[in-house]
Parts: sequence; C-alpha cells; structure tokens
Amino acid sequence: MIRTQIDLTATEQKGLRALSRRTGQSQSELIRQAIGLYLSAHKASGHGELLRQALGLWRDRKDLPDFEALRKGFDRLS
Repeated sequence: MIRTQIDLTATEQKGLRALSRRTGQSQSELIRQAIGLYLSAHKASGHGELLRQALGLWRDRKDLPDFEALRKGFDRLS
C-alpha cells in the first residue's frame, strides 16, 4: 500500500470516526472502500465510452431540428 495524506472537514472526520467505531473497520479501510466505489462509478462512465454509447442515439428522431443546417449557421458566425 502507498501511504497518502488527505484533509477532511471536522464534520467529515467526526462522521468517519463514528462509522469506524460502529463497523469495527479502520478509518483507512473505510476511506479505501469509498475511493474504490467512487472510482468504479466513474470508470464505467468515461467520456469516450459515453460517446460510443450515444452514437446514433437520435438517428431515427423526426422531431429534432436539422443539426447540419444549425452547424453551418454557427460556422458562418465564427
């Protein structure tokens, strides 16, 4: 393991200490678990993956504006 240092607010530290006492887990273990959950949640929603999932999402929609025409209009303004 790699040792690191973090800064917590007084409220965060108090809550972490109470959770540690209730669960019998060390504060370090609780922090590692929280970081693991956070990283797992954000790993699946990486920017590139979201773009791939959205590819063709609106392909068959007929109620949307003509995006090519809108883009050409914006391109002329810049």
